[in-house]
Amino acid sequence: MKKTIAIVDDETDILNLVSINLEKAGFNAIKFETAAELKKFLVQELPDLLILDLMLPDADGFDICKELKKNERTNPIPVIMLTAKGEEMDRILGLEFGADDYVVKPFSPRELVARVKAVLRRGLVQDQDILEIGNLLKINFPKYEVWSEFRKIDLTTTEFKLLELLTKRIGWVYSRNQILDHLWGNEKIVLDRTVDVHVRNLREKLGKAGKLIKNVRGVGYKFER
Repeated sequence: MKKTIAIVDDETDILNLVSINLEKAGFNAIKFETAAELKKFLVQELPDLLILDLMLPDADGFDICKELKKNERTNPIPVIMLTAKGEEMDRILGLEFGADDYVVKPFSPRELVARVKAVLRRGLVQDQDILEIGNLLKINFPKYEVWSEFRKIDLTTTEFKLLELLTKRIGWVYSRNQILDHLWGNEKIVLDRTVDVHVRNLREKLGKAGKLIKNVRGVGYKFER
């Protein structure tokens, strides 16, 4: 499943340069020229990472970053600030407002892609083969094995892939469309409500651990410790 990178910049040349290089590196790039366009997109879907220009025509990038980090739903989105402001104080402010990295224009597209990959690696909670949450849940990813309260659970392949997606980034909200793409890709000929059925079945099989899968009204699902 391709990672989606949202890019916000009012310079068309920068947008195209960044998106072309990201797509060459295997990412799905979505371009926005204003903060308003980004906010409209975020209501429906969350990107895996945001590249944010500080000087936009309708908003200040620092304010956007601060707003995203204050919101429980958008807080997990990693942010790389891309700007012509290279002063030390600007860098410090960006990091204090919650940015994960800070790239100054002019920049090397290859370096930016490398930084995107590095930030995404930092955000992964499932680099290990086994995820354990107390005595409540244990997942052995290579062996496709799941235990809830020391009881082994038999999951279908679809249910396991769904659990794997949700636990890959704890606290991250996945829309129904993102879940459908992960489970069936371009071959999916199913309704988004199919996701609700699989989530319900997964919760039932997990018992008490099923409560860790939270519904985010109007958006999708997330996994919380």
